[in-house]
Amino acid sequence: MTRLDERLARSPIREGWIERQNFADATAALWLEGELVHLEDLVLHDAHMDVRAPTHELTRAHSVLRARRQICARPPDWALGREGLRQLTGRGGGGSAEGGREGEGSLAPPPDEPTAMDEPDPLAQELAAIDAVLERATKVLAREPAAPRNEAPRASRPAMVYDLDWDEDARLAEWQGGLGETRQLPVILRAAILLETWSSIEVLQHAAWLGPLLVSALMRQEGLAGRHLASLHLGAKNIPRERRRARNRDDRLLACIDAIQEAALTGLKEHDRLVLAKSQMERRLRERRVSSKLPDLVELVMSRPLVSTGMIQDRLKVSKQGALNLVSELGLREMTGRGRFRAWGLI
Repeated sequence: MTRLDERLARSPIREGWIERQNFADATAALWLEGELVHLEDLVLHDAHMDVRAPTHELTRAHSVLRARRQICARPPDWALGREGLRQLTGRGGGGSAEGGREGEGSLAPPPDEPTAMDEPDPLAQELAAIDAVLERATKVLAREPAAPRNEAPRASRPAMVYDLDWDEDARLAEWQGGLGETRQLPVILRAAILLETWSSIEVLQHAAWLGPLLVSALMRQEGLAGRHLASLHLGAKNIPRERRRARNRDDRLLACIDAIQEAALTGLKEHDRLVLAKSQMERRLRERRVSSKLPDLVELVMSRPLVSTGMIQDRLKVSKQGALNLVSELGLREMTGRGRFRAWGLI
Protein backbone atom coordinates (compact mmCIF):
# COMPACT_ATOMS: atom_id res chain seq x y z
CA MET A 1 0.00 0.00 0.00
CA THR A 2 2.87 2.34 0.79
CA ARG A 3 4.58 1.53 -2.52
CA LEU A 4 1.37 2.32 -4.40
CA ASP A 5 0.99 5.61 -2.57
CA GLU A 6 4.57 6.64 -3.33
CA ARG A 7 4.14 5.75 -6.98
CA LEU A 8 1.00 7.87 -7.20
CA ALA A 9 2.80 10.82 -5.65
CA ARG A 10 4.91 11.22 -8.81
CA SER A 11 2.52 9.77 -11.34
CA PRO A 12 1.25 11.92 -14.24
CA ILE A 13 -1.96 9.85 -14.36
CA ARG A 14 -2.81 10.08 -10.66
CA GLU A 15 -6.11 11.93 -11.10
CA GLY A 16 -7.30 9.61 -13.86
CA TRP A 17 -6.28 6.56 -11.82
CA ILE A 18 -8.21 7.81 -8.79
CA GLU A 19 -11.35 8.46 -10.81
CA ARG A 20 -11.19 5.03 -12.41
CA GLN A 21 -10.73 3.43 -8.99
CA ASN A 22 -13.78 5.29 -7.73
CA PHE A 23 -15.95 3.72 -10.43
CA ALA A 24 -14.45 0.25 -9.97
CA ASP A 25 -14.81 0.33 -6.19
CA ALA A 26 -18.43 1.50 -6.42
CA THR A 27 -19.41 -1.44 -8.61
CA ALA A 28 -17.42 -3.83 -6.38
CA ALA A 29 -19.33 -2.55 -3.32
CA LEU A 30 -22.62 -3.63 -4.88
CA TRP A 31 -21.09 -6.91 -6.09
CA LEU A 32 -20.21 -7.79 -2.49
CA GLU A 33 -23.88 -7.32 -1.58
CA GLY A 34 -24.99 -9.63 -4.38
CA GLU A 35 -26.02 -6.92 -6.85
CA LEU A 36 -24.61 -6.60 -10.36
CA VAL A 37 -24.05 -3.07 -11.64
CA HIS A 38 -22.37 -2.69 -15.01
CA LEU A 39 -19.48 -0.28 -15.09
CA GLU A 40 -20.72 1.14 -18.37
CA ASP A 41 -24.13 1.99 -16.88
CA LEU A 42 -22.53 3.70 -13.89
CA VAL A 43 -20.28 5.84 -16.10
CA LEU A 44 -23.18 6.92 -18.30
CA HIS A 45 -25.41 7.55 -15.27
CA ASP A 46 -22.73 9.74 -13.73
CA ALA A 47 -22.53 11.71 -16.98
CA HIS A 48 -26.37 12.08 -17.08
CA MET A 49 -26.48 10.06 -20.30
CA ASP A 50 -28.46 6.99 -19.23
CA VAL A 51 -29.67 4.78 -22.07
CA ARG A 52 -32.43 3.38 -19.84
CA ALA A 53 -34.16 4.18 -16.56
CA PRO A 54 -31.65 3.79 -13.71
CA THR A 55 -32.26 0.85 -11.39
CA HIS A 56 -32.19 0.98 -7.61
CA GLU A 57 -28.84 -0.83 -7.59
CA LEU A 58 -27.37 1.67 -10.04
CA THR A 59 -28.54 4.56 -7.84
CA ARG A 60 -26.90 2.96 -4.81
CA ALA A 61 -23.65 2.44 -6.71
CA HIS A 62 -23.71 6.10 -7.65
CA SER A 63 -24.12 6.95 -3.95
CA VAL A 64 -20.90 5.03 -3.25
CA LEU A 65 -19.19 6.91 -6.08
CA ARG A 66 -20.31 10.29 -4.74
CA ALA A 67 -19.25 9.38 -1.21
CA ARG A 68 -15.75 8.43 -2.40
CA ARG A 69 -15.43 11.70 -4.28
CA GLN A 70 -16.62 13.65 -1.27
CA ILE A 71 -14.06 11.99 1.01
CA CYS A 72 -11.25 12.52 -1.51
CA ALA A 73 -12.12 16.21 -1.90
CA ARG A 74 -12.06 16.92 1.85
CA PRO A 75 -9.13 17.01 4.32
CA PRO A 76 -7.89 13.59 5.48
CA ASP A 77 -9.46 13.90 8.94
CA TRP A 78 -12.88 15.05 7.72
CA ALA A 79 -14.59 11.68 7.16
CA LEU A 80 -14.03 10.42 10.71
CA GLY A 81 -14.80 13.77 12.29
CA ARG A 82 -18.17 14.78 13.67
CA GLU A 83 -19.31 16.73 10.62
CA GLY A 84 -18.03 14.13 8.17
CA LEU A 85 -19.84 11.27 9.89
CA ARG A 86 -23.03 13.30 10.08
CA GLN A 87 -23.00 13.98 6.37
CA LEU A 88 -21.88 10.53 5.23
CA THR A 89 -24.43 8.74 7.40
CA GLY A 90 -27.25 11.10 6.42
CA ARG A 91 -27.54 12.74 9.81
CA GLY A 92 -26.36 16.21 8.83
CA GLY A 93 -29.69 17.97 9.26
CA GLY A 94 -28.28 21.14 10.77
CA GLY A 95 -27.18 22.67 7.47
CA SER A 96 -30.60 23.43 6.03
CA ALA A 97 -30.58 26.26 3.54
CA GLU A 98 -34.22 27.24 4.11
CA GLY A 99 -34.42 30.41 6.12
CA GLY A 100 -30.65 30.67 6.39
CA ARG A 101 -29.75 32.29 3.10
CA GLU A 102 -28.86 35.90 2.83
CA GLY A 103 -31.88 37.95 1.82
CA GLU A 104 -34.43 35.37 2.98
CA GLY A 105 -36.56 35.29 6.09
CA SER A 106 -38.23 38.21 7.80
CA LEU A 107 -37.69 41.64 6.32
CA ALA A 108 -36.19 44.46 8.37
CA PRO A 109 -38.68 47.16 9.39
CA PRO A 110 -38.55 50.52 7.68
CA PRO A 111 -36.33 53.15 9.34
CA ASP A 112 -39.29 55.22 10.49
CA GLU A 113 -40.98 52.28 12.27
CA PRO A 114 -39.74 51.16 15.70
CA THR A 115 -38.61 47.57 16.13
CA ALA A 116 -40.78 45.49 18.45
CA MET A 117 -38.47 44.31 21.22
CA ASP A 118 -40.85 41.58 22.36
CA GLU A 119 -40.96 39.80 18.97
CA PRO A 120 -39.14 36.41 18.80
CA ASP A 121 -35.73 36.51 17.17
CA PRO A 122 -35.60 33.95 14.27
CA LEU A 123 -31.79 33.81 14.45
CA ALA A 124 -31.84 33.01 18.16
CA GLN A 125 -34.35 30.22 17.56
CA GLU A 126 -32.19 28.71 14.81
CA LEU A 127 -29.08 28.88 17.01
CA ALA A 128 -30.91 27.24 19.90
CA ALA A 129 -32.03 24.40 17.65
CA ILE A 130 -28.47 23.88 16.40
CA ASP A 131 -27.13 23.88 19.98
CA ALA A 132 -29.65 21.20 20.93
CA VAL A 133 -28.59 19.00 18.01
CA LEU A 134 -24.90 19.40 18.89
CA GLU A 135 -25.57 18.57 22.53
CA ARG A 136 -27.37 15.34 21.61
CA ALA A 137 -24.60 14.36 19.18
CA THR A 138 -21.94 14.98 21.83
CA LYS A 139 -23.74 12.72 24.30
CA VAL A 140 -24.10 9.97 21.70
CA LEU A 141 -20.40 10.16 20.81
CA ALA A 142 -19.49 10.05 24.49
CA ARG A 143 -21.83 7.08 24.93
CA GLU A 144 -23.82 8.91 27.57
CA PRO A 145 -27.60 8.53 27.95
CA ALA A 146 -29.07 11.23 25.78
CA ALA A 147 -32.10 13.27 26.68
CA PRO A 148 -35.43 12.21 25.19
CA ARG A 149 -35.51 13.34 21.59
CA ASN A 150 -38.03 13.58 18.86
CA GLU A 151 -38.61 10.13 17.37
CA ALA A 152 -40.42 11.49 14.32
CA PRO A 153 -37.62 10.70 11.79
CA ARG A 154 -37.48 7.06 12.91
CA ALA A 155 -41.26 6.73 13.02
CA SER A 156 -41.58 8.23 9.56
CA ARG A 157 -39.49 5.42 8.06
CA PRO A 158 -41.58 2.75 6.33
CA ALA A 159 -41.65 -0.44 8.36
CA MET A 160 -41.46 -2.55 5.18
CA VAL A 161 -38.06 -1.04 4.34
CA TYR A 162 -36.49 -0.27 7.74
CA ASP A 163 -36.28 -2.24 10.95
CA LEU A 164 -37.57 0.34 13.42
CA ASP A 165 -35.79 -1.40 16.33
CA TRP A 166 -32.42 -1.07 14.59
CA ASP A 167 -30.58 1.58 16.63
CA GLU A 168 -28.03 2.87 14.13
CA ASP A 169 -26.81 5.61 16.48
CA ALA A 170 -25.91 3.12 19.20
CA ARG A 171 -24.17 0.80 16.73
CA LEU A 172 -22.24 3.70 15.23
CA ALA A 173 -21.20 4.78 18.73
CA GLU A 174 -20.02 1.23 19.42
CA TRP A 175 -17.93 1.23 16.24
CA GLN A 176 -16.47 4.61 17.16
CA GLY A 177 -15.53 3.15 20.53
CA GLY A 178 -13.47 0.55 18.70
CA LEU A 179 -11.91 3.37 16.70
CA GLY A 180 -10.57 4.85 19.92
CA GLU A 181 -9.59 1.57 21.55
CA THR A 182 -7.37 0.55 18.61
CA ARG A 183 -5.52 3.85 18.44
CA GLN A 184 -2.21 2.36 19.59
CA LEU A 185 -2.21 -0.53 17.10
CA PRO A 186 -0.42 -0.59 13.72
CA VAL A 187 -2.48 0.97 10.95
CA ILE A 188 -3.10 -2.22 8.95
CA LEU A 189 -4.15 -4.23 12.00
CA ARG A 190 -6.34 -1.37 13.15
CA ALA A 191 -7.96 -1.13 9.73
CA ALA A 192 -8.63 -4.88 9.65
CA ILE A 193 -10.24 -4.81 13.11
CA LEU A 194 -12.47 -1.89 12.18
CA LEU A 195 -13.48 -3.57 8.93
CA GLU A 196 -14.42 -6.76 10.72
CA THR A 197 -16.23 -4.87 13.48
CA TRP A 198 -18.31 -2.87 11.02
CA SER A 199 -19.38 -6.06 9.26
CA SER A 200 -20.12 -7.90 12.51
CA ILE A 201 -22.30 -5.30 14.23
CA GLU A 202 -23.92 -4.18 10.93
CA VAL A 203 -23.95 -0.47 11.76
CA LEU A 204 -26.20 0.86 8.98
CA GLN A 205 -29.17 -1.02 7.57
CA HIS A 206 -28.85 0.10 3.97
CA ALA A 207 -25.30 1.46 3.71
CA ALA A 208 -22.96 -1.40 4.61
CA TRP A 209 -20.61 -0.04 1.94
CA LEU A 210 -19.80 3.01 4.09
CA GLY A 211 -17.62 1.05 6.54
CA PRO A 212 -14.80 0.25 4.09
CA LEU A 213 -14.83 3.88 2.93
CA LEU A 214 -14.38 5.09 6.51
CA VAL A 215 -11.54 2.60 7.03
CA SER A 216 -9.94 3.84 3.80
CA ALA A 217 -10.30 7.39 5.14
CA LEU A 218 -8.52 6.25 8.32
CA MET A 219 -5.62 4.86 6.28
CA ARG A 220 -5.48 8.15 4.40
CA GLN A 221 -5.55 10.10 7.66
CA GLU A 222 -2.73 8.02 9.15
CA GLY A 223 -0.55 8.55 6.08
CA LEU A 224 -0.43 4.93 4.90
CA ALA A 225 -2.45 5.87 1.83
CA GLY A 226 -2.20 9.63 2.10
CA ARG A 227 -2.48 10.37 -1.63
CA HIS A 228 -5.46 8.21 -2.52
CA LEU A 229 -8.49 6.46 -1.07
CA ALA A 230 -7.85 2.72 -0.93
CA SER A 231 -10.35 0.59 -2.88
CA LEU A 232 -11.11 -1.94 -0.15
CA HIS A 233 -14.28 -3.18 -1.84
CA LEU A 234 -12.22 -4.02 -4.90
CA GLY A 235 -9.72 -5.88 -2.74
CA ALA A 236 -12.41 -7.79 -0.83
CA LYS A 237 -13.90 -8.89 -4.14
CA ASN A 238 -10.83 -11.09 -4.67
CA ILE A 239 -11.26 -12.80 -1.28
CA PRO A 240 -13.53 -15.90 -1.20
CA ARG A 241 -16.79 -15.39 0.61
CA GLU A 242 -16.04 -18.36 2.88
CA ARG A 243 -13.08 -16.45 4.30
CA ARG A 244 -14.87 -13.11 4.56
CA ARG A 245 -17.79 -14.75 6.42
CA ALA A 246 -15.81 -17.32 8.43
CA ARG A 247 -17.11 -18.20 11.90
CA ASN A 248 -13.71 -17.67 13.52
CA ARG A 249 -12.98 -13.98 14.09
CA ASP A 250 -9.24 -14.48 13.55
CA ASP A 251 -9.95 -15.92 10.10
CA ARG A 252 -12.11 -12.91 9.27
CA LEU A 253 -9.35 -10.55 10.40
CA LEU A 254 -6.82 -12.33 8.19
CA ALA A 255 -9.27 -12.04 5.29
CA CYS A 256 -9.54 -8.28 5.92
CA ILE A 257 -5.75 -7.94 5.90
CA ASP A 258 -5.56 -9.89 2.65
CA ALA A 259 -8.29 -7.65 1.20
CA ILE A 260 -6.14 -4.60 1.95
CA GLN A 261 -3.17 -6.26 0.24
CA GLU A 262 -5.31 -7.21 -2.76
CA ALA A 263 -6.52 -3.61 -3.04
CA ALA A 264 -2.92 -2.43 -3.19
CA LEU A 265 -1.83 -5.08 -5.71
CA THR A 266 -4.83 -4.39 -7.93
CA GLY A 267 -4.07 -0.68 -7.79
CA LEU A 268 -0.43 -1.23 -8.77
CA LYS A 269 -1.39 -3.41 -11.72
CA GLU A 270 -3.98 -0.91 -12.92
CA HIS A 271 -1.48 1.95 -12.60
CA ASP A 272 1.13 0.11 -14.65
CA ARG A 273 -1.48 -0.75 -17.27
CA LEU A 274 -2.62 2.87 -17.57
CA VAL A 275 0.95 4.17 -17.83
CA LEU A 276 1.65 1.75 -20.68
CA ALA A 277 -1.62 2.58 -22.43
CA LYS A 278 -0.98 6.31 -22.22
CA SER A 279 2.52 5.95 -23.66
CA GLN A 280 1.09 3.96 -26.57
CA MET A 281 -1.61 6.55 -27.26
CA GLU A 282 0.87 9.41 -27.06
CA ARG A 283 2.81 7.85 -29.94
CA ARG A 284 -0.19 8.61 -32.14
CA LEU A 285 0.05 12.29 -31.20
CA ARG A 286 3.42 12.82 -32.90
CA GLU A 287 3.43 15.27 -35.78
CA ARG A 288 -0.16 16.30 -35.02
CA ARG A 289 -1.18 19.88 -35.53
CA VAL A 290 -1.54 22.11 -32.49
CA SER A 291 -5.31 22.38 -32.85
CA SER A 292 -5.82 18.60 -32.84
CA LYS A 293 -8.40 17.26 -30.40
CA LEU A 294 -6.57 13.96 -29.92
CA PRO A 295 -4.61 15.10 -26.80
CA ASP A 296 -7.90 16.11 -25.15
CA LEU A 297 -9.40 12.74 -26.03
CA VAL A 298 -6.41 10.99 -24.45
CA GLU A 299 -7.00 12.88 -21.19
CA LEU A 300 -10.70 12.04 -21.29
CA VAL A 301 -10.05 8.34 -21.89
CA MET A 302 -7.54 8.23 -19.05
CA SER A 303 -10.05 9.76 -16.62
CA ARG A 304 -12.93 7.33 -17.29
CA PRO A 305 -13.18 3.55 -17.62
CA LEU A 306 -15.43 4.11 -20.66
CA VAL A 307 -16.30 7.02 -22.91
CA SER A 308 -19.35 7.30 -25.13
CA THR A 309 -19.88 9.32 -28.28
CA GLY A 310 -22.02 11.79 -26.35
CA MET A 311 -19.36 12.26 -23.69
CA ILE A 312 -16.73 12.97 -26.34
CA GLN A 313 -19.03 15.44 -28.08
CA ASP A 314 -19.82 17.24 -24.85
CA ARG A 315 -16.25 17.44 -23.57
CA LEU A 316 -14.38 18.12 -26.82
CA LYS A 317 -17.12 20.21 -28.50
CA VAL A 318 -17.09 18.20 -31.72
CA SER A 319 -19.77 16.65 -33.90
CA LYS A 320 -20.82 13.03 -33.68
CA GLN A 321 -18.88 12.12 -36.79
CA GLY A 322 -15.88 14.04 -35.51
CA ALA A 323 -16.02 12.05 -32.27
CA LEU A 324 -16.13 8.77 -34.21
CA ASN A 325 -13.17 9.86 -36.32
CA LEU A 326 -11.13 10.69 -33.23
CA VAL A 327 -11.94 7.33 -31.71
CA SER A 328 -10.78 5.51 -34.82
CA GLU A 329 -7.55 7.53 -34.96
CA LEU A 330 -6.75 6.74 -31.33
CA GLY A 331 -7.44 3.03 -31.75
CA LEU A 332 -9.84 2.59 -28.83
CA ARG A 333 -11.69 -0.67 -28.30
CA GLU A 334 -15.49 -0.79 -28.51
CA MET A 335 -16.63 -2.24 -25.17
CA THR A 336 -20.38 -2.77 -25.55
CA GLY A 337 -20.72 -4.77 -28.77
CA ARG A 338 -23.73 -2.70 -29.82
CA GLY A 339 -24.54 -0.69 -32.89
CA ARG A 340 -26.09 2.18 -30.90
CA PHE A 341 -25.14 3.78 -27.58
CA ARG A 342 -21.63 2.46 -27.96
CA ALA A 343 -18.77 3.12 -25.55
CA TRP A 344 -15.02 2.79 -25.91
CA GLY A 345 -12.19 2.02 -23.54
CA LEU A 346 -8.50 1.21 -23.44
CA ILE A 347 -7.23 -1.95 -25.08
